Amino acid sequence: MNPISTLIDRIHDEDLWYKEITLERNEYLKVKGTVDTNMYLVKSGSLRIFVIDEFEEQTIRFGYRNNLIAALDSFLNGKPSEFYIQALKKTTVKAIRKEDYINFINASTENRKLWLAILESFVLQQMERERDILTSSPLERYHRVLQRSPQLFQEIPHKYIASYLRMTPETLSRIKKS
Repeated sequence: MNPISTLIDRIHDEDLWYKEITLERNEYLKVKGTVDTNMYLVKSGSLRIFVIDEFEEQTIRFGYRNNLIAALDSFLNGKPSEFYIQALKKTTVKAIRKEDYINFINASTENRKLWLAILESFVLQQMERERDILTSSPLERYHRVLQRSPQLFQEIPHKYIASYLRMTPETLSRIKKS
């Protein structure tokens, strides 16, 4: 059982999506310094979550078809986020308000278990990513991402994958050729 798919199906059954948004390529769903407590389901297209440090953009996460995506810090604490969410190609998302989502999660033990499983999975993914960035070579990072998310290479432009892997596009290109 995939907890995310099950959760999405239950939200569909409850008809909790309150709006659908279509973004053009490079359009922002969310920008730094704003509060966004919605959660989004990617119906089509792809998005990236990133931050900008003093020197460059750092890609943190991607979302594509059937993924849930949010500025998780803002979603959880209701405060302005440091994150940007940008469409990488024409993208359509459905939105659910935090209040509706929390009511839905609290409506049953099963919904709470699904949400907890999703959060646990997310934390473990983030820990694995941090470990990879801190301790693995570019080649090892590439292979791990390829194993975890092979669809990433069909959905996301390579320059953003390189940013996610903390390497230059040229390094990614060399690794892919070898």
